[in-house]
Amino acid sequence: MAFFKKIFTKSRQVPKEGGIFFSEMKTILGFDPINQEHYRRAFTHRSSNKLDINGSPISYERLEFLGDAMLGAVIAAHLFNEVPGGDEGYLTKMRSKIVSREHLNELGRDLNLIKWVESKVAAQHFGENIHGNLFEAFVGAIYLDGGFAACEKFIHEKVILPYVDIPKLEGKVISYKSLVIEWCQKQKKPFYYEIYEDNGIEGQKHFGVKLKIDGKIVARARATSKKKAEEKASQRAFFAFQEKINKK
Repeated sequence: MAFFKKIFTKSRQVPKEGGIFFSEMKTILGFDPINQEHYRRAFTHRSSNKLDINGSPISYERLEFLGDAMLGAVIAAHLFNEVPGGDEGYLTKMRSKIVSREHLNELGRDLNLIKWVESKVAAQHFGENIHGNLFEAFVGAIYLDGGFAACEKFIHEKVILPYVDIPKLEGKVISYKSLVIEWCQKQKKPFYYEIYEDNGIEGQKHFGVKLKIDGKIVARARATSKKKAEEKASQRAFFAFQEKINKK
């Protein structure tokens, strides 16, 4: 218990590991963390089987939920102010592009947050989305530690200023599947994603997808999940029909 208190004390007189953690957090945040416990929790995986004083499991998942909400609110406000002519649909699409899972994963990787994860699961068994999940949890920890102002400042400095280029984002595709389905529906073309297991020789489970439009196979793909395989097949179909899809 005494050791636990030392790790999470507000004082800089902490064990060496705590000192390194404090220093790293300060570098990323741009200010001194007030309560390191929030940040420790942001890197605690459920597999660690830790419990708080009330007997509830400790993991970053609740902070992930909070961080997602903070990101959405700050970015929504930024878009609202920067694009006064954007309607609700436009603003929603732009926000989705900024907080896409792909982008959040990129942010988490850039900060190398995964190196601080406490887990009983080997790092190689984490899915790709661990990076984005940790980034969201980290944002949630900032909110608890420094309040909304600190959270907003961090999002502006780490997300909006370096990554949010509105003209570029307008042309960014976040879902080829959505584009293909929308086009098929407008053109009244029947479409079907035929999914099957395709394990090959890698030893890892894969899924194959055949995308049929008008009863003909227009694209094939395989990936480690059904969703990824469908998106990959949709991307190939999009480029095959790009001229027709983009036609006004």
